[in-house]
This record gives sequence, structure tokens and C-alpha cells, in this order.
Amino acid sequence: MMSVHPGKSSLEAALIFLCVAQLTAGLKCVCQLCANHTCETSADGACWNSVMLIDGKEETVKSCLSASEMKGRVFCYSSRNVSKRSCCFTDYCNNETLHLHPERPLEEPGWTRMQLFAVILVPCCLLCAALLLAVFIARGQHCAYTLAHKQDPEEPVDDQMLMSADKCLQDLIYDMSTSGSGSGLPLLVQRTIARTIVLQESIGKGRFGEVWRGKWRGEDVAVKIFSSRDERSWFREAEIYQTIMLRHENILGFIAADNKDNGSWTQLWLVSEYHVHGSLYDYLNRYTVSVEGMIVLALSIASGLAHLHMEIIGTQGKPAIAHRDLKSKNVLVKKNGTAVIADLGLAVKHDTNTVDIPSNHRVGTKRYMAPEILDESINMNIFESFKRADIYSLGLLFWELARRCSDRGLHEDFQLPYYDLVPSDPSIEEMRKVVCDQKLRPNIPNQWQSCEVLRVMGRLIRECWYTNSAARLTALRVKKTVSQLSAIRDVKE
Repeated sequence: MMSVHPGKSSLEAALIFLCVAQLTAGLKCVCQLCANHTCETSADGACWNSVMLIDGKEETVKSCLSASEMKGRVFCYSSRNVSKRSCCFTDYCNNETLHLHPERPLEEPGWTRMQLFAVILVPCCLLCAALLLAVFIARGQHCAYTLAHKQDPEEPVDDQMLMSADKCLQDLIYDMSTSGSGSGLPLLVQRTIARTIVLQESIGKGRFGEVWRGKWRGEDVAVKIFSSRDERSWFREAEIYQTIMLRHENILGFIAADNKDNGSWTQLWLVSEYHVHGSLYDYLNRYTVSVEGMIVLALSIASGLAHLHMEIIGTQGKPAIAHRDLKSKNVLVKKNGTAVIADLGLAVKHDTNTVDIPSNHRVGTKRYMAPEILDESINMNIFESFKRADIYSLGLLFWELARRCSDRGLHEDFQLPYYDLVPSDPSIEEMRKVVCDQKLRPNIPNQWQSCEVLRVMGRLIRECWYTNSAARLTALRVKKTVSQLSAIRDVKE
């Protein structure tokens, strides 16, 4: 029997321990805005180094990337002459300064112009001939394969089939919903779509940038253009929209994300379905709604939020998502009178017992902030806190909607929540004084008591904006209650 030397055994154990520690430990990276100019990633993170041309000057950013940001695959892509990004995986590997226009060494004098021309032209001609021959052979094989196999419904849809000339937007959306992971079109297809869109007119502006109506193959699309300074917001929204199993009839239909440059600056595009009525805010400013119309809008908004909040377990599952900026300007009205929830740039995901909070400078809309956000008592480590804050905002949104409901010719003018209690652009302190200190809420009109549906809506709204967040309804409970309003209406008539 062989004896194992104790010293050798200890050395092997130490080596194994060091290997495991190296695999599980995070990276230390250079970070300009962090304490001691150093940050540390999670186990699957990376060090990030980027330079972008802004107003003719190169601006560099060095920081850590989380595992969720790495999954998006966008942060490590570069745009020629406009931005350069580098992701690396060793300690302090981003401790170098990138430049967009590196100086090229002068070439020593060599061949004459004719010699150089011949050396370049001859191989190019041979290469072109070889490529043409390869194309003809490939096309012949493809035709033979197609005739032999025709189309197998079990085979995955490839990029070329997705982008065929007879495809419309609805076909593309159906393909991406029924094939693959359900998380969106391939990146190459997204880029092809984005770069063949013709912008038509500006239809809105916000903190993030501008929204345009565009045309793709004769169909209207909405193009949200972020400024280059808001790259993290663009990345976050694109990442959320491409979450597996997120697609739903009451969540804005995402089509593509792309970063486009014109040689001087970068435009960050987010392409989605276009809805001619615009936001619920614009719609309620222009029109009143019938009782039935109010029920349809309220049910579709509640259904969209319930789908966002719901976690789907399984291989093709979906994490629970909280919106964090729910308001009438972030809900769009479709032609059929239903609504979709939009603007997911501030959304948070619940990833395996952790709350994935986006790292950007934007905050939610102060007027719609829940009491626990205004007084900073919210527990940011518990995902349920964000869902309950969404329900508070939903109650305010329903209040705006119910005010514009016309019952026997009676309705209220459109107003934003707390319009009579705070200025048009209130501060956090002004909202905290009204909502937290005085515990005031928007007024429920007395005439709602004469209509059974509006009376139930009033009670539902109050149960959404309780000061105690744990007492508020869930999105699923709100959806079920609103769905029962149609039955109330039918019985009354």
C-alpha cells in the first residue's frame, strides 16, 4: 500500500482551494466615480472600459458590469469612429485609456503605384470570382434542399426567413412569440429593421430623448431615440423588453433596439409598435369615455401590470418585474380601445432572491410616488415593496380614468392627481407633505355613488392607495375585480 506524504496532500488541498476561490470571487476594477476609484463585480461580472465621442470630445467611463448587464450583449459592442467599449475579466484589466482615433505609424516607401495596384487588383478579382462561384453553388444546394425537404414546421425560424420581403410587422411579432425563447428577434434582424426605418415626424419628447413616428415597409412604427448620455436607460429598457416570456397584448410590443451613428454622435434607438391615439394622458385630455370604455381600459391596464408582476417558473420562465414609473403618460391606447403599458426603463426584476435594480440616474415621477418612497421608508431589498408601490400609482391612474367616465352625460374635466394640492411640477418635499404628513388623497366625486360601476371603482381606487403598503390589493386582485364590473353593468341594465 502506498503512503501519501502529508505535505504533498496539504499542497494539493491549498491549490484546489485557491482555484475555487478564484472562480467564485468577483473582479476588482477601476471605477472613476467610486470610492478609492475601485469597484468589485459579482462572480459572473466583468470590468468595463468605454470611450464615446460627445460634442466632439472623447469621454471615458470605467466601471464594473453586473451579470445581468453582461447578458444583454450590447455593452461590449462598439460603434465605428463614435464609441469603443471593452469588457475584460481580470483584476484591473480596464486600467487603460481607450482612444477612438489611434495614430497609425507611417508606412515606409515601398512599391510603385502600378505595382501596388496590380498586387491589390489581381487577388480581388480572383476573390470575387471565387465568391460568385461559391454563391451559385450554395444557391443550387439550397434550392435542392428546399425541394427535397420543403418547410419543416418543427425547424427553428432562421434570420433570412424572418426578414423575407412578404413579412409584415405582425408576422414578425408572431414568429418571435412562437419560436425560440420568446425573448425577441435576433440582434442581426433587429439591426436590419432599425436601419431600414424612415423617420416621418416627431410625436413626443421626454427626459430620455424624443419619440418619432417612422415607416418600415409601409407600416407605422414608434422610434424612441435616447441621447448618448442616457445609454444605461436605453440598455435597461431594451434588456427588460427582451426578457423571456414578457410579450403580452397589454404590454407595448417591442420590435428592435439598435445604436446608430452618423460619424459625429450616436443615436440609441428603441423601435416598438405605433399606436395612433398616443398616451392615455393625451387620450383623456381629448375624449371622455363611456362606462364600458372605462372598464375595457382599466381591465387591460390591470392585465398588463398583473403579467409584469407575475413570476413564471420553468425553463422558459419569466422573472417578476415591477414598473416603478406607472402613470397615464406611460400607458398607450390602441385602436380597439384597450391599453398597453410602456416605458420600462426604470423597471426592476426579481432574479433568484435578488432585486435587480437599474443603475441609472433617472427617478420615478414625483406626483405618482408612493408614501413609502416619498418618506424613504421603503425596503429596497424586498421585491414586494416595488410591486406595492406600483399598485399605489395604479390607483391614481384609475382615478384619472374614472373622472373622464361619462355616465348620463355627467363627467369631470381631466386633471392630474393632486392637481389642487401641489404645483404643476411638485418637489419631493411638497409631495411628502401632502401624501405622508397630511395623508391626503385625490377627491372621489359624490356623483360616483349614483353609478354602481363608478361606486365600485371608487372603492377599488381607495384600496390601491392605502398608506400601509401591505394593505393594498395585488395586481391580480385588481384585475379580477375590474373584470367583474362588466357583469355588474349587465345586471343593472
